[in-house]
Amino acid sequence: MPFLKYFASSLARQLVKQAKAKSMLATKLNLTTSTLTSLHKHNLLSTSIRSYATSTPIDEAKSYAGAGILSGFNDEHAHKLVDVSKVLVIGSGGLSIGQAGEFDYSGSQAIKALKEANKQSILINPNIATNQTSHALADEIYFLPVTAEYIIYIIEKEKPDGILLTFGGQTALNVGVQLEKMGVFEKYGIKVLGTPIKTLETSEDRELFAQALNEINIPIAESIAVDNVDDALAAADKVGYPIIVRSAYALGGLGSGFAANETELRNLASQSLSLAPQILVEKSLKGWKEVEYEVVRDRVGNCITVCNMENFDPLGIHTGDSIVVAPSQTLSDEEYHMLRSAAIKIIRHLGVVGEYWFGLYLT
Repeated sequence: MPFLKYFASSLARQLVKQAKAKSMLATKLNLTTSTLTSLHKHNLLSTSIRSYATSTPIDEAKSYAGAGILSGFNDEHAHKLVDVSKVLVIGSGGLSIGQAGEFDYSGSQAIKALKEANKQSILINPNIATNQTSHALADEIYFLPVTAEYIIYIIEKEKPDGILLTFGGQTALNVGVQLEKMGVFEKYGIKVLGTPIKTLETSEDRELFAQALNEINIPIAESIAVDNVDDALAAADKVGYPIIVRSAYALGGLGSGFAANETELRNLASQSLSLAPQILVEKSLKGWKEVEYEVVRDRVGNCITVCNMENFDPLGIHTGDSIVVAPSQTLSDEEYHMLRSAAIKIIRHLGVVGEYWFGLYLT
């Protein structure tokens, strides 16, 4: 009975609230209440009555509470905030229509964020079949190949003081590392925004990445990084067949594959090393369950797991060729939180600022 009384009272309050909202909306639109009800009943009124269920008129509503929050940032980390006025955004380069849509989306959001922060944006991306190359987004667009030579040309012409490398996929990451080694950023006084170059190098270099995970006791498959075929064969003898070859600095897993014997490895390693300067000879986990985590971290270490995804196919089928289900369907609660904790631990240890994708495996 107490519950029924509470429910009746709550329902009565809601009805009164909606009646007030209807009256406010009718007055605002210069309509009678009965006419307004008829329009709403027949879905002829696009404005929702519930949006007027507050006593504060819409035109007097407060602005978004998070707007300008960085301008008042005065804690112990304030000195680390980067102040830039013109930012160069590196796009993903020439891709097929419909391919790598996540780079186009994330790059578009980055440009919008720069615009909201009143920062001038410059985009380099030769792919016209993208949203981010729409003239309504970036202030300046260069339809040029994403290579070090063309980026230096744009830097000399536009003189940006900041650069974003993490919104163009593997192409942008590789060219960013190359520019750093050439001393371009230091020469022109350009600040790398988001994930630092050192973290990019660690993430892309298979040997450095394996060492980083060992430092925080994240279990990984036994592996050896090599840069020639003979060393690859020797590494396979030590690790034991079957093995998987993973290419470093490669786009979309290009050059990676499985080898069950020396002949297969010799052919695979020759092909992989023609595409990448380094390969990782790793103990094969083919057939294991593959789970992906998308994690976002800010510059002071706060992390969120946007979602986790479970591949329909086991390890051995490339993620891009598989069906991915979000959220995962077959993980136990213990497995879910174990993998989530590992993903957060890794992104913090590497020092990623922004989004990071993890592929984790269960037997």
